[in-house]
Amino acid sequence: MTPPPAMPIVDCHVHVFDPERFPYAADTFYRPTAAETGTPAQLAHVLDAHGVHHALLVGPNSGYGLDNRLLLDTLARGGGRYKGIAVLRNDAGRDELQALKAQGVVGVAFNVALLGVDFYRDIGPLLERLRELDLWADVQVQGDQLVALAPLLADSGARLVFDHAGRFVPSAGRGQAGFAALLALAGTGRAAVKLSGLAKVSGEAYPHADCAPYVQALVEAFGPQQLVWASDWPFLRAPARIDYAPLLALLERQLPDAAARRQVLWETPRRLFGFD
Repeated sequence: MTPPPAMPIVDCHVHVFDPERFPYAADTFYRPTAAETGTPAQLAHVLDAHGVHHALLVGPNSGYGLDNRLLLDTLARGGGRYKGIAVLRNDAGRDELQALKAQGVVGVAFNVALLGVDFYRDIGPLLERLRELDLWADVQVQGDQLVALAPLLADSGARLVFDHAGRFVPSAGRGQAGFAALLALAGTGRAAVKLSGLAKVSGEAYPHADCAPYVQALVEAFGPQQLVWASDWPFLRAPARIDYAPLLALLERQLPDAAARRQVLWETPRRLFGFD
């Protein structure tokens, strides 16, 4: 049997796919394969097996797009185990956001890496509504995309959380413009980063040694108080096989100090996202 974890865990980036109960959108840009499908029941089994108490469900653009029904159904059935990040139109109104917040949604996804910077140039009013309602802007950028959006995000006053360590380019060096823009946002006190998704950017196999300097830079800039951990389960469009337990083991390498690791795995995500 797998030994119990040394400390409690919150996984801050997972997806659910259940095409039998909630069919995919006809015009979805990507239809997950059977091996990539992760139903709410399967997610619960995975979390239980690894001693994970809570998870942040991120609405996927793949399969569902703007359809948040499965996300909301999973939140409703989760008994407080989950919080959610919804995928919405850029003009989503205050009433819609308030209704989602009442159902356990804590933020809105901005998938710049998929849809591009221009798609999000008009989100100022939405960011203002997120700030007023104390909801998160969950941002996924890659390369240098953040350079163009950083002023808008910083000036909005909204709370910001960045997926997958900012999806830097390992070969471009720590001074690359997009990563430097991410590090600069640490000074706002309103930004957090998910230590996750290194397989999406690394040019090396696990344990992704080329990413280590970037993770260290994030730890130095944000500190454990503004960093969270995530698996990205069920590993949609993964470049190679990924298993859950090695991802937790990798965090031990990245954060050998047990107190700092407890903050990232448990205390910080509970505080930032309101898990009980």
